[in-house]
Amino acid sequence: MATNLSIDPRLIEQAREVSGERTKKAAVTKALQEFIARRRQKRLLDLMGKLEWDSAYDYKADRTRE
Repeated sequence: MATNLSIDPRLIEQAREVSGERTKKAAVTKALQEFIARRRQKRLLDLMGKLEWDSAYDYKADRTRE
């Protein structure tokens, strides 16, 4: 999908340099992938202390091979 965006050229160049990507498109794609991954990780961290854990659960018991 072709998209025209007005992005600060200095930011694009910095993103390209720090990512090691050769093209602007690749740098923007990598930046978006990393942004999404970080946001997903943050959502998991936000769950800390909000979930109840069964201290008697034996996770190793589920590892047995049949």
